[in-house]
Parts: sequence; C-alpha cells; structure tokens
Amino acid sequence: MHGTTILCVHRDGNVAMGGDGQVTLGDTIIKSSARKVHRLANDTVLAGFAGATADAFTLLERFEKRLESNHGRLAKAAEDLARDWRTDRVLRRLEAMLMIADRKDLLVLSGLGDVLSPEAGIIAIGSGAGFAEASARALADNTDLPPTEIVKKSMAIAGNMCVYTNDHVLIETLTTDNS
Repeated sequence: MHGTTILCVHRDGNVAMGGDGQVTLGDTIIKSSARKVHRLANDTVLAGFAGATADAFTLLERFEKRLESNHGRLAKAAEDLARDWRTDRVLRRLEAMLMIADRKDLLVLSGLGDVLSPEAGIIAIGSGAGFAEASARALADNTDLPPTEIVKKSMAIAGNMCVYTNDHVLIETLTTDNS
C-alpha cells in the first residue's frame, strides 16, 4: 500500500497507534492532515488503515459491526471480517489494510484473508512501514521509552525517509489507566 504509514506499539497493556496525515493521488499531495487512526468500541479499540480511503472506511464500518456482534472480542471480529473480505465479491475488490488493537491484542487484516499478530508487539503498514517498524523495534529493544514516544520518534523517522509519509502524525493511545 502506498500513501501512508501506520505504526502500532503494544507493550505491557499499553498501546500507541500513530498514522501520518498525508493523502496522495499519484505523485501529488492532496491533503496533509487526514485522520487515519480511529477509536472504536467506546474507546477500547484503536484502528488504523492504509490504502484507498473509501475502501478503508467501508472496512472500518464492517469491522465495527463485527466487533459489536462478537461482544467486543477483537480476534473473533477480525477473523469474521477477514473471511467476509476474502469471500464477498464486492469486499474482495477493496484495496486497503486494517490494523486493530486493544490492550490485549494487536492484529493486521488484509484482503487475502490474513489476520496477522506480530510477535514483538510492533507492526506497521503502508508505504513507510519498513522505516517505522525498524526504528520502533530498535527503540523498543534498546530503551525503556513508553509506546507513545516510540511511535512518535519512529513516525518522524519514517516521515523523513518515505515520500508518501509526512510529519503530521496523530497518535491515539490505550493505557492501563483506562478502564
């Protein structure tokens, strides 16, 4: 997916998910302050997307419905959406990826039916994913920084290296202080 970077760091029940604000159409910047990370399920779930915006919003709406019908069970809702996405003739054509997290799980969903859970509690999607994830892993392995700071610093690095990622970053968090 080109055109964005979404990064999530999940550590000790604390979660930070950040997304840049750049929207591009080909090689033209259309907007610099888009909101690509959202709070769902009464602020207990974070969701970020990369890819076609309309497609991503369709998937976010479907995911919210699945989350509701599965009584907030993130993994089950993700599995159900991934199955629908892969098998439904209309959904199958959607070009986006979703990253979802609560204080327990961190998952990435793709249109191929994938529901991926990273072992290290760090994952990124989008055009700057490699830069953001590599720097986040280095920071997580070598510092005691909280997830929010890791995301902030790593997104800055991605923004400096990926032409489809800017420095207007929105970071949403879930902490163990939240109930």
